[in-house]
Amino acid sequence: MTEDGTLSCVPHIQVRGPVGDEHPMCQLRDILDRVGDKWSVLVMNLLAAGPRRYSELHRAIDGISQRMLTVTLRSLERDGLVHRTVTPSSPPRVDYTLTAVGETLCAPVRALIQWADEHRDYVTKSRLHFDAAEPTG
Repeated sequence: MTEDGTLSCVPHIQVRGPVGDEHPMCQLRDILDRVGDKWSVLVMNLLAAGPRRYSELHRAIDGISQRMLTVTLRSLERDGLVHRTVTPSSPPRVDYTLTAVGETLCAPVRALIQWADEHRDYVTKSRLHFDAAEPTG
């Protein structure tokens, strides 16, 4: 944030005092919360390769619960980033794909995942070093 209360990367948004839900800064933060969420990033990365069924997504994302996957997919669908298609069958087939706007996030999501992968050892060592230096109690 700059001295005049604007974000350096978003100079048209000024923050002076408390902001309500309709303020652009609050809306921006809400969108960043969604697209920056760890589960959303992983789901979108998988969908970048093409349509996936719910069960495929669940198997591919280690550690995500069924409930969290459902919540993440619904949120991404609500935000217009993911499209859900139900094909009548027994049991019903449900496929998820990125929307056109969701596809515009593919490159940034891949870059973030690549950065995390390339720097995970460094971050792990930094955390261990920091934790060892912290006084206890």
